[in-house]
Amino acid sequence: MTLSNKPLVLLSVSDPKHFRESLEQAGLADGFELAHVAPGSSFSDDQLARGEILLAFGAPPGTLARMPRLKMIQSMTAGVDGWMARPDLKPEVPLSAARGTHLPQMPENILGALFHITKHYATIAESQKQSKWVRSQSATLSGKTLGILGLGAIGADLARKAAVLDMRVIGTRRTPDPVANVEKVYGFDGTNEVLAQSDYVVLLLPVTPATENMFDRSRLQQMKNTAWLINFGRGALIVDDDLIAAVKAKDIAGAVLDVFRTEPLPSEHPFWQTPGIAVLPHIGGGHPDRDKVVARLFTENVRRHLAGQPLAELVTRDKGY
Repeated sequence: MTLSNKPLVLLSVSDPKHFRESLEQAGLADGFELAHVAPGSSFSDDQLARGEILLAFGAPPGTLARMPRLKMIQSMTAGVDGWMARPDLKPEVPLSAARGTHLPQMPENILGALFHITKHYATIAESQKQSKWVRSQSATLSGKTLGILGLGAIGADLARKAAVLDMRVIGTRRTPDPVANVEKVYGFDGTNEVLAQSDYVVLLLPVTPATENMFDRSRLQQMKNTAWLINFGRGALIVDDDLIAAVKAKDIAGAVLDVFRTEPLPSEHPFWQTPGIAVLPHIGGGHPDRDKVVARLFTENVRRHLAGQPLAELVTRDKGY
């Protein structure tokens, strides 16, 4: 049993180095005791009883109910549907999402998906293994319409990069205010208009009661039969069986998926073997410096917590993100 009277910060991360250093550089480290476990491991009963601040991807069921002093949670991820679904998440405990910390990697990986679709590098690489010279022509992105559902920080940066490729960009956001490099911004009720116009549809939406399972058979039928669906948002946005059926029936051209309802994606899942569906192992937002970026957000939120100010990237509970 520790005798420290300092507030306890619980870090559930693989390596606490950047988080410790960030707090030290901000002059905040001396005011706290820090405890660390690897993701998936549990803190001690004493640590949970005294913990006031939690930084984590998630926590075992019932963990939050054992933290009577908990005053703040910093999620390591932008998606917080896992946190929101917890029965032990008290409404008075502020939760911050790690929104914006996937820059610049997420937009770059989405561009990679677009090039994967339109260029033939994967096929060429297979031909090289057989020492075969097989020429082909690739489709252009220039002049095509990119529909972005979820024009937040990631979507806005993707729009900027896509505009450089001479793509026409349209999309949706909760408040349909203008976004730089986006020709037309629609509200959520304009989703079908975006689908009808787009050659490539990128999902960057959170999972909420309004968006869960939104890409079902009827929604997929709003897309062009030459269009591709690219999901870097959340797996639960899509009804898996309906997407498989749409791709097999050529109702849409195909899909590139980086997120799934269950991860790792089970080996028996039909996504693996469905022609026209590309499976990515959730590579979208990870990058070598991401812990440093999250650490800066975390440190800013610790400062705000101490000052009695609202957290940055605070989750609005009734909206779910």
